[in-house]
Amino acid sequence: MPDKYAVIGNPVAHSKSPQIHAEFARQTGQDLTYERLHAPADEFTQTASAFRARGGRGLNVTLPFKGEAFHFASLLSERARAAQAVNTLKFEGNAILGDNTDGAGLVNDLVRNLGCAVTGRRVLLLGAGGAARGVIKPLLEQKPACLMLANRTLGKAQLLVQNFGGGFEASTYAALAGQQFDLVVNATSASLAGELPPLPPGVFAPGALAYDMMYGRDETPFLAFARGEGAAALADGLGMLVEQAAESFFIWRGLRPDTAPVLKLLRQATA
Repeated sequence: MPDKYAVIGNPVAHSKSPQIHAEFARQTGQDLTYERLHAPADEFTQTASAFRARGGRGLNVTLPFKGEAFHFASLLSERARAAQAVNTLKFEGNAILGDNTDGAGLVNDLVRNLGCAVTGRRVLLLGAGGAARGVIKPLLEQKPACLMLANRTLGKAQLLVQNFGGGFEASTYAALAGQQFDLVVNATSASLAGELPPLPPGVFAPGALAYDMMYGRDETPFLAFARGEGAAALADGLGMLVEQAAESFFIWRGLRPDTAPVLKLLRQATA
């Protein structure tokens, strides 16, 4: 019997994860199935446990369950502890391993796919929610010249700085006026609502890359703003999606798939 994997979320019908992991399995010769698992809003634990009882080997976890998955796991990786969120579960005997591959996905997309080194760059991270929390540690490990976390509410951003033990700064959006950054990453959910974080003009340094974790057929409001502000390069989060999936695949199967052809396939499908 093939090993069973799935992505669990609500909603989950839109997820590209089954296609991505099917390509990874085909590429590496792995015998597995991968499905979408819709969980009612208050039944994550029951749905995940039932999948495990049916012989499931692992789950990818998407919104809104990454916090619940953190508490569901019996063993946590260091990066999951730092993020206080889990997007990858591995079922092994009596143990439930929880990991977070979002930050690795972002860094790998930046460095490998986009040729954007984080080391020595001035980095601005927008938002102080779960998406931002999941990438702070991997970004800091790349040793940027500085990492600034901007949020509408300063206190929430300062709390994250405190929780991570420092190493980066907190700011409101308005207080960014007069500062410039080489890499600006939108980790807010504003693009989902067709909105824009209230950035002041002039935050993109010459040669800057604007990166939105959201993706779709159309340019997000953030990327449209960045284009108008003269950002040298624009990127959406599709590469991050593929790279975090590859990291999950490695956790489950011990193999690292080639992400380039899979990303190309998805780009063609959304063109």
